[in-house]
Order: sequence, then C-alpha cells, then structure tokens
Amino acid sequence: MALLDSITSPADVRRLSRTQVAQLTDEIRAFLVESVSRTGGHLGPNLGVVELTVALHRTFDSPRDTMVFDTGHQSYVHKLLTGRTDFSQLRRRGGLSGYPSRSESEHDVVENSHASTALSWADGIAKANQLQGRGHRHVVAVIGDGALTGGMAWEALNNIAAGQDRRLVVVVNDNGRSYDPTIGGLARHLDTLRTTQGYENVLSWGKRTLRRSGPPGRFTYDALHGLKKGIKDVVAPQGMFEDLGLKYVGPVDGHDEQAVEHALRRAKAFGGPVIVHVITEKGRGYTPAEQDVADRFHAVGQIHPETGLPLAPSRFGWTSVFADEIVRIGRRRRDVVAITAAMLQPVGLAPFAAEFPDRVFDVGIAEQHAATSAAGMAFGGLHPVVAVYATFLNRAFDQVLMDVALHKAGVTFVLDRAGLTGDDGASHNGMWDMAMLGIVPGLRLAAPRDEPTMRDALRTAVDVDDAPTVVRYPKGALGDPVPAVEDVDGVDVLARHDATRPGAPSVLVVAVGAMARTALETAELLAAHGLRVTVVDPRWVLPVPAALTKLVGEHDHAVTIEDGLVDGGIGALVAQRSHEVGVRTPVQTIGIPRQFLEHATRDQLVGDLRLRPNDVARDVLSALGRGADGPAEAQ
Repeated sequence: MALLDSITSPADVRRLSRTQVAQLTDEIRAFLVESVSRTGGHLGPNLGVVELTVALHRTFDSPRDTMVFDTGHQSYVHKLLTGRTDFSQLRRRGGLSGYPSRSESEHDVVENSHASTALSWADGIAKANQLQGRGHRHVVAVIGDGALTGGMAWEALNNIAAGQDRRLVVVVNDNGRSYDPTIGGLARHLDTLRTTQGYENVLSWGKRTLRRSGPPGRFTYDALHGLKKGIKDVVAPQGMFEDLGLKYVGPVDGHDEQAVEHALRRAKAFGGPVIVHVITEKGRGYTPAEQDVADRFHAVGQIHPETGLPLAPSRFGWTSVFADEIVRIGRRRRDVVAITAAMLQPVGLAPFAAEFPDRVFDVGIAEQHAATSAAGMAFGGLHPVVAVYATFLNRAFDQVLMDVALHKAGVTFVLDRAGLTGDDGASHNGMWDMAMLGIVPGLRLAAPRDEPTMRDALRTAVDVDDAPTVVRYPKGALGDPVPAVEDVDGVDVLARHDATRPGAPSVLVVAVGAMARTALETAELLAAHGLRVTVVDPRWVLPVPAALTKLVGEHDHAVTIEDGLVDGGIGALVAQRSHEVGVRTPVQTIGIPRQFLEHATRDQLVGDLRLRPNDVARDVLSALGRGADGPAEAQ
C-alpha cells in the first residue's frame, strides 16, 4: 500500500503520474476488500467507483469544488483520497461513518444515504455559489442509475437545466443496479446509450453504404434512409438530456481512469450544466462479487476476503418470516400484489416474485410513487403490499396520508428494520414511523413481538380493504416465541406478578413489539421489589385499543416501552387516550428521544438511551418515589 499510505489529501492524488494512478487504483481495491471484509459495509458499490473517484479528485479541487455522492455509501474511495485511511472501526462507534459526514472532513457536505437527493443539493449549492460571488467554483454530483429513478432527481434536473451559466457537473454512475437491477424507462434509455454505436462507426457504415448504392451522385432512397436512421439512433438517446438543456458527455468506460478524467475535464471546461455518463461494474476487481448475480456484495457483514463467504451464517430473521408468509398469503389471495422500491431481495420479496412474477412491481427508488400507485391498485380491486425499510417510508408520508388514507385505500405497508438499526447511522434508524403514522386517520399499525404474532398480523392486515394497514418489525434475528397467558379483549397479557409487599402499587407495563422481552425482564425486576406487575402487548398499537386504556385505569401506574420516538409515540397516545376517557393513572413513556443518533451498535444505542430492563425498572421505581431501593443490578 505504498502509494495509498502516502495520500493525505486530493492534492497528493493530482501529483501522481499515469503509472502511479494505475498502481493506486489497484491498492485501493485491495484495501477495500481487506478492510471491509473485517468490518462489514458497502463493498460492491465502492469497488465499482475506484477509477471514477480518482478521476474526480484529479480533475476537481475539493473542498473548493463541492462533491456530493448519491447515495453516500459509494464514498469509501472518496474518504481514502481525502486522508481517512483508518477503516478499522468503519460504521462502529468512534470510527468512520459508512456515509459522508461533515464531522469527519471538510470534503464531506451531505450525509446522503436516502437516495435521489444529491442533484437538489448540487443545484442549491451552485445557486449559492453564483449569488455569493463563487461562480468560478464547480459542484459535482455523483448519482447512480438506481438513484436517478427517483422523482426528486428529475425535479432537480429540470431546475439544473435552467442555470446555463452555473458550473455543475452531474456524473451518472451507471452500473445497471441499485440493490437490484435498475428497472423502468430510464434503465432502458441508459441501456440504449450503452449499446448504441458511436458516431464514427455509424458514419463509416453510412459512407460504405452510399458507395455501394450506385454511381457517384446517385444515392438511393434506401441508402439515404439507412444513413439517417443510423445517425438518429446515436443522437436520439442522449436527446432526452439535451432536450432539457443539459450537455451530454459519454458514455465513458468508468474503469478507464484516463478516459473518465478526459470526459470530466471536457465537462469542467464547458462552464454550464453537463451530464457525464460513466459505465461501471459493481464489485469490479473482486472475483466473488463479479461472479455474484444476487448482488450479495452490495452490503456485507464480516466475510472471508478470499471467498466472500460470511464468517458466521445468517440467522433466521424477521425478514425471512415475512418472505415466507407473504408467499402463503399470495397462494390464498390472488388479488394480493407486492411493490418494492428497488429492494426486492433486502425486503424479502424475492420468493414471492419467483412464484408470482406478474404480481410484483419494482418501481425503482420511488417510495412516493409506490404509495400512490398502490392506492390506484386498491381502487382497481387489488390489495397491494408495499414492502420498504421503515426509514424510507418517511419519504412517502404525504402519499400515505392524502392518497391512501384519505381515499380509504386497502394498502398494507410492511416496514422492515423498524426501530434502532445502529451501524448505518442517523438516517437509517427506523425510529420515526409510529410517531409519524399516529396522526393518519383510520390507519392501523401492528408491532408483532415474535414469529406467530407477525404471521397473524400480516394475515389480518391484508384482510382490511377500507384503510391503510402497517406491519413493522426490527432488523435482525428472531428470538423464541413469547406466548400470551391471557387475552383481554384483543390485548395479550404476557405475565402477571402478584404483590409481595402490603400496599405496594400496581404497575402496568405495556410492551410495543420487539420490546416485549425488555418489558418482561423489567417486570421481574419490579416484582422483586414487591410490586404487583402486569405485562401486556396490544400487538395492534394504532389506534390505541379501548381494552388497553381500560387496563391502564385498573393500575396505579403505567409504563410504555417502545423502540420509536417517545414524543408523539405510542406511549404518548396511550396517555392521551386514557385521559380522554377519564383515566387518571399516570402513564410513563419510555422510548427514543427526539434526536439524531450517531452510528453505533444497536446494543450500544440501547444502553445510551436507557432502554435496558435495569434502566427502565430503575426509572419506574424513581417515578413511584422508590428510587432509593431500586434494583441492585441497576445501580
């Protein structure tokens, strides 16, 4: 790693000879495979942008020129070239973020892990440069073909084209994939650009055709028509960009550093908005990734660097349960269809697609469109199941509210990775959904605690045809089932502990979804102090069940435990509904505070946020005025 070790800033990259550049790209690939295999992270996307990122830093002057990556998981090479070479704690507390981070470097501007936003950022920065007397500076946005399917990207392109004197370069990193192969009209358009012959080949063919058509000066209709068609085939595809007023350069071999650099310098010299179309291969230079058709190397855990195989086998998890149950539902219900936003594999819809290929719709990175299209499908007599990561539903809130709920559309939203996810950082924690969806009229939300309740929730959700339903579940492995000991009007009672101290208060512990085990352990700690404790799980937490508010009124104190925002969350709604029906029992809410959380493991975040059973029990005892004799384990 002799050359890579000497790189402390982009200026070092610009001083390299051509031979050294080739050596540097080889070293970067070796470094990425070695480092990311130890920590986990987004390996495939970064192996695909090595030459592109080197060319960017040799052409532009960061941070004087601004670079924005969309999505930011392809920024590892950028980190290396800007002096951040310690990847030993990548995506771990105290180490480098898996995305650009302003706190890490002046070369980072946007923590851009929700796709399709970089072009809007670039447009705004370019406008600011122009108005602040920095019009000579360039803004470069690197966006993948997958992210370019998002509607926001096209809104931005429409505005970028209006600023013909703004120095803005859009690099389309075209590898034909996001998590899955890129779909839709844009994908077909880019594919045409990749495969169409160049001008020189068409013109050469045209000249040969004309020479064969007869004596000089006598051109047949067919020859002229053929030449015209050949030239049109070259010009028309890029016309989509040029019709917007954007100069187009490409397509360029993204693994030919000199060719990419040449194209970028042409774009830089133009002085206005330019599209540079670069063709790359995800996982380039790493044989296991190049040979993988399922794109397992988009994001990896710890793997063997030589084979690409995981160090530990994946455990049976929540997503697998959904994958199995939705297929069972699909066999029973021909009207059930599935929608994914470019994440067929990650959200568990691949088995459904294999069995029912005509009933799965991949809309690209377009969550807003997914929600409203689902409303249209519901109107047409189908029951759509929209499967997304919880953090990405935030992007479609208006559509859930105004297109689905307002029209009482029977659409089911399945939210994977709800709650704390940890290592991907602030933008990926699925902690906003319950507080956000709690204000949607008519919406029903289930938070299952285990496999049986999850399967039941999915079956119940798709049977609702006059309102939106939501089923949310966390990232990771499933534990053993948590059976109910009693059912109280649809609310599961998980445990009852009798009081062992005369006059001890009674406490109702309300578990929300995956926090059921935390609630049960909390109850045991409280019971050890003589309290009468009941643990319940409503399963369907929105709207708040009447049976739950009744149970609250039967206890001296209630505490809710959730892995979502405490402000406006389920606990806050339980307190509000209880008050509305005249219940005066105080409701103590335990959850995630309203703040962005730095990347760390889920266990670390749980400890920081005082969501461990010992912490919760101690806080409940303190609220009851018994803090001095709190559980010994919580001291």
